[in-house]
Amino acid sequence: MTNYYDLVLGAIPLALGGVAALLTVLGIPLTTSVGLAGGLSVGVIGHAMFVNAPVDAPTTSAPAADTPPTDGHAAGEAGFQSAD
Repeated sequence: MTNYYDLVLGAIPLALGGVAALLTVLGIPLTTSVGLAGGLSVGVIGHAMFVNAPVDAPTTSAPAADTPPTDGHAAGEAGFQSAD
């Protein structure tokens, strides 16, 4: 099952290579074609990063009431141990 980001990864080289080849066939110089196609590829990447950005799914489950909060230390460990 492909999602949006799989399509974006496929569209980047397609936009760069396909559009550059199409513009070259239409008579635009190669250096200009590659530059314009690169701009389109950057636009696809920018859309995926900023317009349709990936977000974390919200967590719907709350921590159990009988579970004590942890502060990152192992049980019985008061803090940093000496390296000596």
